[in-house]
Amino acid sequence: MEKKSSHILNASSNLLGFSLVIITSLKISKISQSTYLDEFASVASVCFAISCFFSFLSIRSADKKRGNKFEDIADYLFLIALFCIVLAVVIVTVKII
Repeated sequence: MEKKSSHILNASSNLLGFSLVIITSLKISKISQSTYLDEFASVASVCFAISCFFSFLSIRSADKKRGNKFEDIADYLFLIALFCIVLAVVIVTVKII
């Protein structure tokens, strides 16, 4: 099985930046109190950051079994964070419409 850790690290770090931009823009515009958007973006940011950490550990791990375990953790955290970002987009879409 091909290692996906480098792809997870790349995507997680990019989406972490996206999540932080969402949080910052909500705080600047002062609309974070009226929606759950910032909570979903915050959970996504934390999950993306931890996913980056575990994917980096997977890349650097000398033990193949441990590296696979770290990669699985990073993969699941990435999926959870992606789900949170999708919920944030749905909230924005419903709020605009």
